[in-house]
Amino acid sequence: MKTLEARCAAAGLKMTGQRKTILKTLESSEDHPSVENVYERAKVLDPSISIATVYRTLSLLEEMDLIIKREFKESFARYDTNTDHHHHMIDLETGEVIEFKNEELENLKIRIARELGYELLDHRLDLYGRKIRAPKQ
Repeated sequence: MKTLEARCAAAGLKMTGQRKTILKTLESSEDHPSVENVYERAKVLDPSISIATVYRTLSLLEEMDLIIKREFKESFARYDTNTDHHHHMIDLETGEVIEFKNEELENLKIRIARELGYELLDHRLDLYGRKIRAPKQ
């Protein structure tokens, strides 16, 4: 997959220093960061970045389909740089978001749509749970 910066350049987005910092922050994130997370991390690299610049840049990247805004039953949105088809498991205790793919699930969704007389065009699946703890012995 091309880097986010290369995808932005290919889409014709002007690459300012602050945008490059925000892109670097997104690409180095191992989670699905919120606006505030991106801002805090980018501020370490460039103290002149404002929260407004982060909001505008994330909004622009979302409009260009370069990132995906995710709403996981929280009071804030998170951003996903993985635009390939995948699903999420959200840990309700820790807030951790785990990406996954499952071929059996993909086939089942298509079969269900066909059985209902539809061609599946799009969908979203977010699973919510908590880790199963081993019983105390």
